[in-house]
Amino acid sequence: MSDPTAGDEPGGRTIRIVVADDHPLYRDGLRALAGRTPDLELVGEASNGVEAVDIVDRTQPDVVLMDIRMPGMTGIEATRAILERRPETRVLILTMSENDDSLFAAMRAGARGYLPKDSDSAELVHAIRAAALGEVIFGQSIAAKLHAFFATSRAPAAAPFPELTDREDEVLELIAQGRSNAEIAARLGISDKTVRNHVANVFNKLRVADRAQAIVRAREAGLGREPTEPR
Repeated sequence: MSDPTAGDEPGGRTIRIVVADDHPLYRDGLRALAGRTPDLELVGEASNGVEAVDIVDRTQPDVVLMDIRMPGMTGIEATRAILERRPETRVLILTMSENDDSLFAAMRAGARGYLPKDSDSAELVHAIRAAALGEVIFGQSIAAKLHAFFATSRAPAAAPFPELTDREDEVLELIAQGRSNAEIAARLGISDKTVRNHVANVFNKLRVADRAQAIVRAREAGLGREPTEPR
């Protein structure tokens, strides 16, 4: 792994992390990365999903770096169990598997991001910091895969979420495109506070917990494509 950059530390605070992976060498690498990155503190390690849930209960980290394929309890199952107990924890999936089923299962379980294990140190540190701030993160190869998947997916006939108002539909479309609240406000010519209210209404009506789950539901319904993408 190459040395991470240090220019995007979130407010100078320390990010407490737990690593869950059944490969000791990979845990060694993540431990070394945390040791040389000033704003990261490794507070626990797990070799399987059951251990991960227990360690998160005891250490209450900010971010969990979670492998998918582990003995006893998978990373997806562990993610779901962790977030049921402590929804404020951010889970980043780190895996060699980039298949669609694993990706969507991770997002439905509440993971904040999905990165390949061969991501370099700078990309991984950036993802940890971004997840700690509540952002949704995908590795470059996975983002490209998602783009291709949704570009070729069939769109629904009309109004996938009839419970939303026209304005809430517009907001959800922009959320599905990955736009921030500030970008949505600028695009629609409304205030940040109004955007936050619309986003809260969308989450409530769709019965989702956060932006990541809203993106999954919207994308599965055919929203979020750029105008030039095929439907």
